[in-house]
Amino acid sequence: MAGGTTARRGTPLSDRSGPDARKGTGAPKPPKAPKPPKAPKPAQRSGPKGPGARLRRGPVLASLAAAVLLAAGGTWALYGSSWLRVEKVAATGMDVLTSEQVLGAAAVPVGAPLVSVDTDEIEGRVRGRLPRIDSVDVVRAWPHGIGLKVTERKPVLLVKKDANFVEVDASGVRFDTVPKAPAGVPVLELNAGRSPSARRFDEERLLHEAVLVAGALPEPIAKETVQVKVASYDSVVLELTGGRSVTWGSGEQSDAKGRALNALLKAAPKAVHFDVSVPTAPAVSGS
Repeated sequence: MAGGTTARRGTPLSDRSGPDARKGTGAPKPPKAPKPPKAPKPAQRSGPKGPGARLRRGPVLASLAAAVLLAAGGTWALYGSSWLRVEKVAATGMDVLTSEQVLGAAAVPVGAPLVSVDTDEIEGRVRGRLPRIDSVDVVRAWPHGIGLKVTERKPVLLVKKDANFVEVDASGVRFDTVPKAPAGVPVLELNAGRSPSARRFDEERLLHEAVLVAGALPEPIAKETVQVKVASYDSVVLELTGGRSVTWGSGEQSDAKGRALNALLKAAPKAVHFDVSVPTAPAVSGS
């Protein structure tokens, strides 16, 4: 065609030069190496941030402050205020002792904070100053009181001493000396000087045997017992009202002997002599 360049016809497209023309004609490319796994990202600390967190901390701080104030107020109320102080002290349970004697021995600090009162120390003072008291329970009676619940020792035997009588309880404790014998408590008569066993069983041991016997007597019989006579370890005799007597033997098996004597007194009320030295074979005479 005139006036221009005529392109060649029939030239294949594959003969065209350029990068695309070389694709697929050379050697295959090597496979790509796998990428190493990514290290895990460090965990981020969770927690409230920003103004909202400050707002949420407000009530917590307020609660802590209120708790501190409450604790301080409670401590002041217990120790510093006049609301919970000792104003009244009372004693109960006495038979022989008076309330004034017990309260004087206790020496409770009136006016002191009730919470600071040492109850163990008060108990020690009462028992130390008044041997007649076997036990005392010291309790706080809120808001202003202290109570003393007293248990006195009970005499089961009397030991003659000059013109007086020494009271002895069931544990063998000599706790008081009185000018007059209490009613219903037997008197010890100890005549063990000529006993063959006197060297082996001294007066203290014989007193212990007498206490065992007197402490095992049923209450109705104890009230009728006038004397407990001890000549030796295994020779204990009771003198009852109405001229009656009881051969007891030793202090062994005293509980069984007491039960046997109680049964004999009911079965033979007119008898004048009872023998319970062998509690399984008791005997009576003079009925």
